Amino acid sequence: MTTTTLSTSRDRVRNACDLMNRAGGPVPVSELASSLHCSTRQLQRDFADVLGITPRQFGQALRTDRTKRALRASDSVLDAAFASGYGSVRAFYEEAARRLGMTPAEYLAGAPEQVMVWSVTRTDVGDVIAVATPRGLAAVRIGRERDLVRDVGAEFPKATLQRDDHAMSDVMAALRALCAGEQAPELPVDVHGTAFQARVWSALREIPAGQTRTYTQVASAIGSPTSVRAVARACATNPVALAIPCHRVIRSDGSLAGYRWGLAVKSSLLASEHA
Repeated sequence: MTTTTLSTSRDRVRNACDLMNRAGGPVPVSELASSLHCSTRQLQRDFADVLGITPRQFGQALRTDRTKRALRASDSVLDAAFASGYGSVRAFYEEAARRLGMTPAEYLAGAPEQVMVWSVTRTDVGDVIAVATPRGLAAVRIGRERDLVRDVGAEFPKATLQRDDHAMSDVMAALRALCAGEQAPELPVDVHGTAFQARVWSALREIPAGQTRTYTQVASAIGSPTSVRAVARACATNPVALAIPCHRVIRSDGSLAGYRWGLAVKSSLLASEHA
């Protein structure tokens, strides 16, 4: 793909994202393509090349973000349903439950019935704790076991947390491999952020082990070249270290920027991957 073609693709993606942002959720690809004077196939290919997701997936992420904000700001699920732009409460429940990983009422109540399993393992960079739902990893943290267990309990205060080293054995083996710079299977994640964070996190998972990208390069890759600081914030709020490799993002001058788990850990991870 030539530089000119890539620039045109990013422009179309950026404009399509703006249209969905104003709509507050998904817009039919045919309508987006018509507004941008291109074919639906071209637009879908642009999204795959630039963001690695479909237009509908981007729109759904926007809708999820809007739903979460509406739930936090409302006293009832009914109010949140209409504030989010759903035509019926049934449609709100069906889609919101699928996107949030729980029903809207559960989310509003702080997910008291959410069952999560967790485990801790020793790695080359310290202790690593991982918390998972049936859909994937919800949290991966690096530090000291005692502190990690306490922090996870505070992060998910109303969930039912169950330690299950056996069920998590394959996941923990993959995390140990990643810490040692070795190849590991891609781990499924169950994270919920804004549409912008989702785009950044998706782009980070495309960075191969042993390589790095600058914050500017990541911003350009997601079609938002002026959002360098927002990209840095999205990296800083990444809830699943290693599985979403935010440690592979560096400053434009090649130096290491801040890392939630410490620059020594970031340096060690990059050195292992380069080796």
